[in-house]
Amino acid sequence: MEDIRWLGFDWEDRLYYASDYFGQLYEFAELLIRKGKAFVCDLTAEQMRAYRGTLTQPGKNSPYRDRTVEENLRLFRGMRDGKYDEGQHVLRAKIDMASPNMNMRDPVIYRVMKASHHRTGDEWCVYPMYDFAHPLSDAVEGITHSLCTLEFEDHRPLYDWFVNECEIEFPPHQYEFARLNLTRTVMSKRFLKRLVDGGAVSGWDDPRMPTLCGLRRRGYTPQSIRSFCEKIGVAKSNSTVDAALLEHCVREDLKLKARRLMAVLRPLKVVLTNYPEGASETLVSANNAENPGMGARELTFSRELYIEREDFMEDPPPRFHRLAPGREARLKDAYIIRCEDVVRDAQGGIETLLCTYDPETKSGMPGANRKVKGTLHWVGAKDAARARVRLYDYLLDDNEDNEDLMSRLNPHSVEELTDCLVEPALAQCPAGERFQFLRLGYFCADSVEHTKEAPVYNRIVGLKDTWAKLKGRA
Repeated sequence: MEDIRWLGFDWEDRLYYASDYFGQLYEFAELLIRKGKAFVCDLTAEQMRAYRGTLTQPGKNSPYRDRTVEENLRLFRGMRDGKYDEGQHVLRAKIDMASPNMNMRDPVIYRVMKASHHRTGDEWCVYPMYDFAHPLSDAVEGITHSLCTLEFEDHRPLYDWFVNECEIEFPPHQYEFARLNLTRTVMSKRFLKRLVDGGAVSGWDDPRMPTLCGLRRRGYTPQSIRSFCEKIGVAKSNSTVDAALLEHCVREDLKLKARRLMAVLRPLKVVLTNYPEGASETLVSANNAENPGMGARELTFSRELYIEREDFMEDPPPRFHRLAPGREARLKDAYIIRCEDVVRDAQGGIETLLCTYDPETKSGMPGANRKVKGTLHWVGAKDAARARVRLYDYLLDDNEDNEDLMSRLNPHSVEELTDCLVEPALAQCPAGERFQFLRLGYFCADSVEHTKEAPVYNRIVGLKDTWAKLKGRA
């Protein structure tokens, strides 16, 4: 219910439970018995399967099919009153055991179940089956168009049979449409429950799950999900939608909404050897260049700062335009720096870059327009906050031909980075706020674990828009 409201909808006064009219459903069942259209059957589940027949062979009538109306009413009322054990009797519709549609071969419509119901308690000992409760609940609720997925198409004759035989004055109609299928994702509730119960994901709201609460926690906006549904429309044949379209929709929605701030996920320390020790200055940066109304923020610049580790290479390939020994790059909204030397740790890894900065290249200075090919994001060592960041990938691998979904679980569907550094404006944000981390993607402050003292961010989606490129080619 919370998810539906979040998505932007409300049921107003139309919140229905089938349990609200268990009494009416029971009366419908007795009506079928009085019309000779239902009977109490004593066959076991195994015997019933044997009598049911196959797709190519008709079924056989139950030996209890010709019980009298009086006997059926007596037995069914005894089932209602708790006189019989579970499995001892069931109520079946009397239709046609030779029907080519297996759903029409005298289906079970009521069974004994001596279990407390979460809304009606111990009031009932018999409960209706789905195929019986569904159409008659629709009728009670005044539903005109009952929408379902294509696998229920074979159930429509049974839906119509119950509605007609129970003499509904304004009968509802069932309409089937294709379910939504996404690449590298599975929508099966049974499989998703298996993932939750087995601990493969953290819960129904795990940001990798294709549930509304999972998408919400990951950072998807309700507007992006509605836009996605509008774009794909409704189909009458099964198909699979590229998940890149959903990602495109959330990028389009966040492009103008999200503040653009800086975070360094894999920090590499930079020391500006010609910047005065102990000194610092305040720089101004726009929150979103495409939406000037979002204002600006202040950055603290000093002798020590951090850049992304992948923005430096000692032996860069051609067309690598970031930092390398003897090369220059611009720090976003700051100065041009040049790498002069590399300091290594005891294991030989790169620990610190020793660089110089050009004081004439700040905005408003004579060299501000001096061109360099690379621009890097950064955070200042004086006020950067430590954070955890989770990078999410698809739940399944890309082997669509493999029907064993458990073997398709992507072992790299989440990567958690624990030593990330973010600028102060990010650390102070509330849970649930969304941002663009410059050059890295769109992120959301986790709605469950994020605090200002211990920030946690989920990557919603990267900046690369595969769908937009495919659309451009078309």
